[in-house]
Amino acid sequence: MTENPNQPREYDAVLGGESQVPLSAAVLGGIPGVKSRLASPIVEVKIAALSEALKYGEPGLELIIGALQDESIAVRFAAYSLLKDRDELNLKGQFQKYLPTYEFDVITVNAQGKENSRRRHYAHFFPEDLGNGSVQEMVYIPGGTFMMGCPARDKYRRDKESPQHQVTVPAFFAGKYSITRGQWQALMGNNPSWLKFEKRPVQVSWDEAVEFCDRLSQQTGKKYRLLSEAEWEYACRAGTTTLFHFGETITRQLVNYEDDYPDRPLHSKQPTDVGSFPSNAFGLYDMHGNVWQWCSDRCHENYNGAPTDGSSWETTNNYRVMRGGSWANFAGLCRSDYRCLVSEGGRRVYGGFRVAVSSSS
Repeated sequence: MTENPNQPREYDAVLGGESQVPLSAAVLGGIPGVKSRLASPIVEVKIAALSEALKYGEPGLELIIGALQDESIAVRFAAYSLLKDRDELNLKGQFQKYLPTYEFDVITVNAQGKENSRRRHYAHFFPEDLGNGSVQEMVYIPGGTFMMGCPARDKYRRDKESPQHQVTVPAFFAGKYSITRGQWQALMGNNPSWLKFEKRPVQVSWDEAVEFCDRLSQQTGKKYRLLSEAEWEYACRAGTTTLFHFGETITRQLVNYEDDYPDRPLHSKQPTDVGSFPSNAFGLYDMHGNVWQWCSDRCHENYNGAPTDGSSWETTNNYRVMRGGSWANFAGLCRSDYRCLVSEGGRRVYGGFRVAVSSSS
């Protein structure tokens, strides 16, 4: 019997590697349809299938749990978001196995630098193998909206930090720490730093930092890059609006930076091992001080015309933006909103970087 070409046929977007469903097709439904769409190479198709799976009770729940093992981080987090509020006893173990977490204390201080709160937080991450046993933990940074730049009323405000403007940043992953000398050596096979300590931040130019990201992308199949300036400030603030994510001031117990104390120990007048000081609420370490961190953006004299979607600002000259301050700077240069504009080609003893990757990779 000849098939009627005008009759809608049962079709699945997975079959034949199609990226779209033909107009005359009827998408396969039920659990079989969810299973077949979860086999798609297209991340968006998988995520849509996970939402549909909730309609089908226990069989659908099992498919969502299974998606915690998906090779796509975006699919894993979509599954996690559907499961995180459920009470099934087996879920916590599944989360830790396929979406591991780590715990840390988040500290705030008063205007005198005295601790006034300490809260226990956790963050999700995935480990990225850099080779030769070296691993970078990539921390999930949830998307959100924040005010970027320095308020007009702030006494520290400079023209290059204004006007303050609202930015919406999509979710992404950022390195838990700045890239270290040991991690650079493992991936790149050389040591550009003047320090030989494995766990100290590597000191490189913007060009070298981008070369590292390109090499890591080739090795992993993910698109690694530097953080955009908006992503960096959003990640540094971690929901805060103060000068520092600790509060309105910092101390030597919280940050490796220069200060006015002549008796400061010699060992702290250089970069320290990454993670030597408390993290922020997103679980990122050394966002203030230690080494400046390269961002992807070209520099601009102010924020007039800046992107509001968290993307990198890629116009004007060959100068780039560095953020966070360093071991050689006073506190005012370590603020969440301070911007340092530097030539991209120069290597500086106080300049490092951390890597980012999209949550859809």
